[in-house]
Amino acid sequence: MTPELYWLAIFIIMIYVGGIWWLSRRLKPDENLLKVIDSLQKLSPSLNERLDNAAHYISQVAKEVGQMNELGRSMRELQIFLQSPKLRGNIGEQVLKDLIAQSFPKSSFYLQYSFKSGDKVDAAIITSAGILPIDSKFPLENFRKMTTAETKLERSEAKKEFSRDVKKHIEAISKKYILPEEGTLDLAIMYIPSEAVYHEIAGTPELLEYAKAHRIYPVSPNTLYLVLQS
Repeated sequence: MTPELYWLAIFIIMIYVGGIWWLSRRLKPDENLLKVIDSLQKLSPSLNERLDNAAHYISQVAKEVGQMNELGRSMRELQIFLQSPKLRGNIGEQVLKDLIAQSFPKSSFYLQYSFKSGDKVDAAIITSAGILPIDSKFPLENFRKMTTAETKLERSEAKKEFSRDVKKHIEAISKKYILPEEGTLDLAIMYIPSEAVYHEIAGTPELLEYAKAHRIYPVSPNTLYLVLQS
């Protein structure tokens, strides 16, 4: 029972008992019993109705609390799920595949496109000028530390680590997938599945310059289609 309902029940009982005490003081002994019984009979339906309503309300609150607990448990499970870099990567790749499949005919792209080295890029768009490689990267670990850090120093250190993560991804995509000798364009797209992570990258001039120098263009779910069309 919530504190509000607890005190409401006490208040109702106090009024009820007080009323009986007042009647017993005001009436004659012979009348007391009859009047008290009559009062009990009159108050009983009203009190029962209030108690029924309170019980129904408590039941609803308990149900909602149970739903909130279930939601909280699901969110914790999702957080644990996303702690695995491999699973995060799988999610990013799947979302990327769905976005491309919804935007382009099947004949205009490949998924898990293989190069001679054996490396596979998540997607390759076929254009008249050549193959456009698109690889999904999800640098979430240090981004989470950066956004949840309690001190300025911790945030600064996490941001440095986040920048290192992003630069490593940029270097890997540039080295493995920009291969004009195998028919690719002289550029590639780094797909970031999280809008929050993407905006952190887009809002960091150093990272944008680093990506540009390596001919890599970061995109998010909201900007992927626009970039592909342009």
